[in-house]
Formats: sequence, C-alpha cells, structure tokens
Amino acid sequence: MKSVRVLAMIMAGGKGERLMPLTAVRSKPAVPFGGKYRIVDFVLSNMLNSGITANYVLVQYQSQSLIEHVRESWSIAGRLKDQFITVVPPQMRAGGGWYEGTADAVYHNLNLIADFRPDVVAVFGADHIYRMDVSQMIQFHQDSGAEATVAALPVSIEQSSQFGILEVDADDRLVGFEEKPARARAMPGRPTMALSSMGNYIFDTSVLLRILERDAARPGSHDFGRNIIPDLIGGRKVFAYDFLRNDVPGLRSYEEKGYWRDVGTLDAYWQANMDLLGETPSFDLRNNQWQIVSAGYESPMASIVRTYTDQSMIGQGSHIVDAEIRNSVIGRDVHIEPGAYLEECIIMDGVRIGAHARLHRMIADRFSSIPAGSDIGFQESPQLPRCHISPTGLVVIPRDTKVPMTLMQSVS
Repeated sequence: MKSVRVLAMIMAGGKGERLMPLTAVRSKPAVPFGGKYRIVDFVLSNMLNSGITANYVLVQYQSQSLIEHVRESWSIAGRLKDQFITVVPPQMRAGGGWYEGTADAVYHNLNLIADFRPDVVAVFGADHIYRMDVSQMIQFHQDSGAEATVAALPVSIEQSSQFGILEVDADDRLVGFEEKPARARAMPGRPTMALSSMGNYIFDTSVLLRILERDAARPGSHDFGRNIIPDLIGGRKVFAYDFLRNDVPGLRSYEEKGYWRDVGTLDAYWQANMDLLGETPSFDLRNNQWQIVSAGYESPMASIVRTYTDQSMIGQGSHIVDAEIRNSVIGRDVHIEPGAYLEECIIMDGVRIGAHARLHRMIADRFSSIPAGSDIGFQESPQLPRCHISPTGLVVIPRDTKVPMTLMQSVS
C-alpha cells in the first residue's frame, strides 16, 4: 500500500435489541464471544494487524462495559501521537444530543478528523466476527481512483432479501443500492450471486466531510448505508470491494473463505460460537499470523478432573469435575459440579453449574447460577424468570441470574 494517512472511526454504539438479554447490561460490541473475547476485539485486531494504529471508538448505548474493556485491553498509546485506540462518548457538539445514526455519529466528531488530517477515513462497524486485511481494501480504493469504497460479500440470490444489496458494473463501480430486495440484481458474470454490503467503508476525507455536512442539514436517518452511499452513487466514484479478494495470512485450507458473520440475533451469535469448535473449524482462532487480541487474564489454567470433553473450548480458571462436555464454549472461572452434562452450550465467565445438571443449546451469561438437577434444552423449556427463549428454542440466562432450584426440580 502506498503511503497513506488513515484514521479509523469504529462504530461501537449499537444497542443490539435482537441480542437481548445479552445486551441488557452492555452494548452489542461488548458482548463476550468465544470464551475470552468481546465482539469489538475483532475489528480492533483487524485494524492493528492491518497497520492502522489511529482508531477512535464511538460509543453510546450501555457503554461502560465497553469503555472499561477498551481501557484495560487496548492501550497502545506511546510516544508516537498517531498510535491510539481512544473511546469517544457522545460529545453533544453543535447542540446535538445522542447520535441519530452512524453518519450522525461521525458528523458530531468531525473535529477529530480535522485535527488528525487523514488522507482516508475507514468507517467500520464493531459488531461482526471476521478477519480482514483492511490495508488491501485501502489499496483497492487507491488503485481504482475511488472516492468511497464499500466492503461487499457475495451472497446467493436467494439470500439477498436479508441484506443491503449493491449493484455494480463490470469495473466494480456502484450503480445502484437496494435495501433487502425481494430479488436482487446479480453480479456481473455471476448470475446466481449478489453483492451484499458489509457496512464497512473507506472514504477520501474531503468527500466524507462534504457529504456529512450535507446529510446533517436535511432530515433523515443519517445512516451510511441508507443515506450516505445512495447519495454518492452517480455523482461520485463509489466502488465495491469484494471481500473474497482479501487474503489474510495464516488461514487454514479448511476454513470458510471470506468468513464474516453479523451476530445480530441470538441464534446467529450461538452459531458463530459453534463455528469456532472442532478439528477443522469454519473460523479458526489459532492463527498466530493474524491474532485476535483481547484482555489478559490473571488466573490459573483450567482444572479438569475425570471429565470427558469433545470439540469444546475451556477458559482459564475453570474447575470441572466428573462432567461430560460436548460441542461447547466454556468461559473463564466456570465451576461445573459432578454429573453435569453440557451439549452445544455457551457458558460465560463465572457461571456455576450444579451437580447432574443437563444443559443443551443454552447460553448462560456471566455470573449466573444453574442449580443441581436442572434439565434445560432437552425438553420443552419452562418459562424461567428473567430468561429468554429464542424462536428456535435456544435458552438464554441473563447475567447474574440465579435460576430457582424449586422451579427446576419441578420440571426435571
């Protein structure tokens, strides 16, 4: 990549209503993932691995957990002033209040862009699971003479109604955009595929400043996908960058090419965790050439006594005795008592699971407690107080919830 000054604006204010109750006490980017990470760790790791060291993280909803995580895990500041990961809460500048959309969030922080004086601005979301060398997207942006570039992932025509779909010409220049069309226009030369927007953008700074000023002066949702990109098409050079072209070092042959997941629903979140497991996972976290970084953790190694485990991950400090664990992600400092059986579960930090509990397709948020003899997920689940059941029957126990023993015994 030619020398270019890059500033990243990370959109981390997402409320994540479809991830309730996991987002009842934290924003979507702060939701734990994969046993030791937060969702935000993936975009920040991608930026640093790509050589992008100037990052502002724009937060809003339930931001304290995210602020503390970034402070504890992502301190890269040193003597070089262009190396930072800084959390930016709403500043209420220009008489505004809370951010009204992703474009509005950047607009209210134009002073940060002006002070840094970047050549290009990377506007990326903080709530997706993927690896990406952003420098390759910036190189494409420069080589194509683009003023704005949208990261895009090919999807089948049948799936197009779930995404914002980009229409491009033979040179990858955007000629149209449609939000969740009933049937999308196919990619040039690929009649069964359409290009979906990943919600990640590269902008020439001058173009971004002008379009944000114009967008702020008129009513609307002030969103990059719904407003900014459609407004640029036709009058500006806007291109789509095919994510499948991105070449990240260290990927194994068995991994899914172009793995990218929007974990915006409980079932999608659960499935993405399951994708980490096994001998040949779709998304392998064991990549030393493109590491996903998170907070350090001062705790001993997991202690596993007379326990059978298969296709599972178990975090530091966990203590498991005489249990059976299959296809599950177990966080840190989890205690599982004798006779427990877990299958396809996500158990977060500090959870306590009693003796002979039987758990299937369940998410237990941090510091919750499941009593001995519980039977969750193997039969029709009861209406547990404060707990949530997804349309597919996935049971979610919120943070700090102690499941009543008397209720569980009555349905066992």
